[in-house]
Amino acid sequence: MEWTTKKRYLPYNKWDAETLLDLQAQADRSQSQLHYHIRPSSGLLNDPNGFSYFNGAWHVFYQQYPFGAVHGLKSWHHMKSADLVHWEDMGLAVKPDTQFDSNGAYSGSATVINDKLFLMYTGNVRDQDWVRHSYQNGAWMNQDGNIEKLARPLIEAPDHVTEHFRDPQILKHGDKYYAILGAQDKETETGKIAIFSASDLTGKWTDLGYINFTDKDMGYMIECPNLVFVDDQPILIFCPQGLNKKITSYENIYPNMYVAGSKFKFDAAKMTTSQTAPINLDDGFDVYATQAFNAPNGKAYAISWVGLPDVEYPTDNENWANCLSQVKELSLENGRLIQRPVAAMGTLRQAGHLIRTEKIIDGRQVVESHAGQQYELKITIARNQSGTLHLAGNHTVDQSLQLNFNTGKDAFFEIDRSKAGQTFNEKFGVTRKIRLPENQDLDLDIFIDHSLAEVFVNNGEHVMTLRYFADQKNDKIALTGKNSLNYYGTFWNLADM
Repeated sequence: MEWTTKKRYLPYNKWDAETLLDLQAQADRSQSQLHYHIRPSSGLLNDPNGFSYFNGAWHVFYQQYPFGAVHGLKSWHHMKSADLVHWEDMGLAVKPDTQFDSNGAYSGSATVINDKLFLMYTGNVRDQDWVRHSYQNGAWMNQDGNIEKLARPLIEAPDHVTEHFRDPQILKHGDKYYAILGAQDKETETGKIAIFSASDLTGKWTDLGYINFTDKDMGYMIECPNLVFVDDQPILIFCPQGLNKKITSYENIYPNMYVAGSKFKFDAAKMTTSQTAPINLDDGFDVYATQAFNAPNGKAYAISWVGLPDVEYPTDNENWANCLSQVKELSLENGRLIQRPVAAMGTLRQAGHLIRTEKIIDGRQVVESHAGQQYELKITIARNQSGTLHLAGNHTVDQSLQLNFNTGKDAFFEIDRSKAGQTFNEKFGVTRKIRLPENQDLDLDIFIDHSLAEVFVNNGEHVMTLRYFADQKNDKIALTGKNSLNYYGTFWNLADM
């Protein structure tokens, strides 16, 4: 199919039901399909939106284009969960069907107000010259899941920003509402985070300017800003585009980063921080547009789009693309953000068994001969060793997802996906590497879901998330090294969500 602009922005009611059913069936049949992560029912999935707790359940929406693996006329798709792990598909939620979102219901957030969930999102509108106009819109969702949009936008773009003004996060602090947004300053063409306030949600919103959180240039645009409080300290999560790599090293086309602070003054639009530069939120290949929020129990949770803008994936040829990460609980240790699986991930575990050090056979220590493609592996690799942990390996493990490590001097951990099936996005490298403390054991908690790997390093000090597209028959787990390697751990097959 040739994806012309006209085709991408064809109204949903111009597509026939049979086409959509065929696309859904094609996505279901895919060998690369996810089984315990949120994935698109058809077409393309991108940013998580409206992550919240409302009416006794967890909610998340994902931005979607349901008719192909391309960016077209976007809407929100609704998912609901009792435990942050098992998600129920609630269907299409926010449609692009008004004059203020006619070319797409773009990203946004949600917050509970009285007995309803309030959604705030960007409406994308193109005029006859295809010039973009951004509106920050509102909608109410009642306890039955019915959504009613406000008749007028809450915020229109101020004169000092370009057309790139989007992704509102709505917050309540004290007796005021606040919205923070990604923006591009018109005069400098640099990325900023804007903040607005209102005493009345549907009344006048006051422009408080740009948030002062760094003295460094954050590139040409900031997307998906999120303010969350972790152990009562403000954490600003955002996606800077065009960031100079001398400020913070990164390898993905666009990074997802955070800054930890000590204080956040809403009306002064300022975060106090001792952090000299933003830190990568995920050290893997494919995380973007993370959305975090503070739940009623005070804990902070985050979920991410596992995919990147302007990147093609092998499943594009099957007319579907991308997924969401598992939900992670956030904490702070020594000023660094820690991300860990939520406790309910344990409910997916089938009967597990211990793994232990084996002798070398044909140069390999086989951990699991037939692991399948849906499992969790917790493994501790002893200090002062070097080698490779192979996942999704063939019989000789010359084809595998390679996890290279050194737990001695100059310690490191590296993921290499160059020999893990179909190659893609090689322009931005085939390896991701982090430094480790020297002469210490390496603890890994690895989640595999067919074409997705999430690796939690040293109890969540780092997370490395990536897509890979190996032959589904390649399911051996093995270790290779110059000598027999010492390790121990537990292996579980995981159930569907």
